[in-house]
Amino acid sequence: MIFTETPLPGVVLVELERRADARGSFARAFCAREFAEHGLNPTVAQCNLSATARRGTLRGMHYSIPPAAEAKLVRCVRGAIYDVTLDLRPESPSFGTWYAVELSARNGLALFIPEGCAHGQQALVDDVEVFYQMSEFFVPDVQRGVRYDDPAFGIVWPLPVTEISDRDRTWPLFNVSAAGGPPGG
Repeated sequence: MIFTETPLPGVVLVELERRADARGSFARAFCAREFAEHGLNPTVAQCNLSATARRGTLRGMHYSIPPAAEAKLVRCVRGAIYDVTLDLRPESPSFGTWYAVELSARNGLALFIPEGCAHGQQALVDDVEVFYQMSEFFVPDVQRGVRYDDPAFGIVWPLPVTEISDRDRTWPLFNVSAAGGPPGG
């Protein structure tokens, strides 16, 4: 695997190193030892698979708080998504900023998202599947979110939003003072 830092501390692109022969190819998608060596939380408590039928559908922006704050490894296994990470860690130099990347079955990229960051995605094509590795078990009481269109962050989505859950559309606007400081651009 090839680990590439992003502008957000601790948010890392993970690229497959494919080994090809006459049969096809093989690549290691996860190795706890390598993740730990790169300072990434290697714990896998649960894995999830989401399916999205229509292009333009948006899921997010989700995060969880202690005692069950989650790190995630996100990989698109069918189709393509625009994947966004928003840094909500008040002590982080990139607090309030976001990073986006296209994850697709074709490019094989995965994105590691540490605890304290919100995550969202928009389907770029019809019929998308996304596989998540989570460092914590799902605990409903610690689940939180911020609005995908919150002006405090200015996230730019590539497509008009065609589908979104009521929950994701109606998260309250982010309370900057409660989070410990002003967001960046």
